[in-house]
Amino acid sequence: MEITDLTPAERRVWEAFPRGEGVDFRQSPDEDSEDGAAWGPDRTVRAEVLRTLLVSGPAEDGQVPGLKLYGARISGKLDLKYAVVDHPIRLRGCWFERKPMMYGAQLRAVVLGDSTLPGLTAATVRVEVVLRLSCCRINGPVRLAGAKIAGGLFLQGAVIRPGSLPDEADEPPLQLNHADIGTDIIAHGLTVHGQLRINGATVAGQINLDRARLINPGDVALHAETLSVGTDLRGSRLEAEGMINLTGARIPGQLVLSRARLANPGNVALRASSATIGEFWLRKCATIDGIVNLRRSQLDMLYAEPDVWPPVVRMDGLTYRVLHPTLPAEERLPLLEREEDGYLPYAYEQLAAAYRTVGDEAAARTVQFAKLRRHRHTLPRHTRSWGLLQDATVGYGFRPMRAAGWLVALLLVGSVAYALKHPRPLKAGEAPDFNPVFYTLDLMLPIIGFGQEQAFAPAGWQQWLSYLLIVTGWILATTTAAGVSRSLRRQ
Repeated sequence: MEITDLTPAERRVWEAFPRGEGVDFRQSPDEDSEDGAAWGPDRTVRAEVLRTLLVSGPAEDGQVPGLKLYGARISGKLDLKYAVVDHPIRLRGCWFERKPMMYGAQLRAVVLGDSTLPGLTAATVRVEVVLRLSCCRINGPVRLAGAKIAGGLFLQGAVIRPGSLPDEADEPPLQLNHADIGTDIIAHGLTVHGQLRINGATVAGQINLDRARLINPGDVALHAETLSVGTDLRGSRLEAEGMINLTGARIPGQLVLSRARLANPGNVALRASSATIGEFWLRKCATIDGIVNLRRSQLDMLYAEPDVWPPVVRMDGLTYRVLHPTLPAEERLPLLEREEDGYLPYAYEQLAAAYRTVGDEAAARTVQFAKLRRHRHTLPRHTRSWGLLQDATVGYGFRPMRAAGWLVALLLVGSVAYALKHPRPLKAGEAPDFNPVFYTLDLMLPIIGFGQEQAFAPAGWQQWLSYLLIVTGWILATTTAAGVSRSLRRQ
């Protein structure tokens, strides 16, 4: 392109480029780039002029060239496909007639903040410093699959909508599959109308989705399978309409969904199965509207109030070390009854282990007791009687004071009954003095003997009472032994 072909607006840009100076076409600093289609020729720059500058533009000795442009209407297509550009690109508050093409390009730094674009094609792009799309309005797919950005990716405040072209209708608006980000993805306040796809991406730092809105009702809002994050994934006050899919994700720091609103009615709202997460925060969240799937995931700490969980959960194989906030076992147990697959013994063992980790043995016993009660309901009717008996007498060994209560009650009944009418001695003159308390104990306790049972023979209704005391004593002893044996096996 010859220099004589340039319009006055383009000449200003051309002359400023060698010195890296900025050209500002805006009439006010808060001007909205969405009105750029109506901007006239006095602020219109052809995309081919910008490409020529970036690829082979003039330079001045002792100066650092760079493209720095504000409030321009960029006509045509900025095609940097496979280009190698050593100059920074700063196109703030601009309006693009066509989506920029940066596929396979090698760029120094790209800043498109506050601009309006019909999309961005930059798959496999290499950016040495940073890619900024902050506060952009993008009405078409942003393709960054396989991108490698040594610095950070900034998307805060951006609004991304699906494209209107037929070939873009089913395409996710924001694609970061297998991208490699050298530091962070900063996207707080981001709004995506459609799916944010980040499968297999690697982010050395954190992903910040605080106050973001991901809107894709009835489908996947965040598709982040096998995502690998160096530190945290933050989504405080995140609003997601559609499924959050974190299957196989690796988040060694914190997954923060505090005060988030997750909704996918009738379907899975949160799927984080087979994931490895340091701390998972669901603090002060509204009740999740949809199924939660945490199967086979490994968490160091889970912070979740009981009312955050929906009516159906999938937690088979979920492991965690600590639960917060600290609550009585009775408030945690209802969650285990919401498991879609029904009774899962491991879920109770895991909850009991979490209570033991913090030294709450009483809560751990409560969980074990609830497990055995739940298990009893899964058995055939004819096999439940022994379990009912253990439950009523000694609480499966977790309520030993019940046995003591039964023994005291029976001891009181027997002592009063035999005190009112002494049984006859078997050998008159040889029997010891009758003692109703120790006689009753002799009948009930099969191991200990006080010499009373062998010396006296009850008759009539007292004989039937003695049979009852003997049988009851054996039952209490047997169930207590079974409970103690179970307790020892747990240890």
